[in-house]
Amino acid sequence: MAEEEKPETGFVKEIRKQSQDFPGWYNDVVRKAQLADNSPVAGTMIIRPYGYALWENIRDPLDGLIKETGHENWYFPALIPLSFLQKEKDHV
Repeated sequence: MAEEEKPETGFVKEIRKQSQDFPGWYNDVVRKAQLADNSPVAGTMIIRPYGYALWENIRDPLDGLIKETGHENWYFPALIPLSFLQKEKDHV
């Protein structure tokens, strides 16, 4: 007997109207296209492969334009919850 498939949690069944709720629409599209998932760090997301590919296709052409103006790219450190660091400390 085949194991029953469970529906994916958090999957968007319908997409809100962009004109009525832009932030909600954006989150629906990101979830439905499986571009990113929520992170345990409030306000952040984990970018999945297709989302990262989109980012690279935006970033790469802009990189030359940024550098042509004499500016530099910056990346900032990821936010890691203290509780995660405590778990690692206890593990090591």
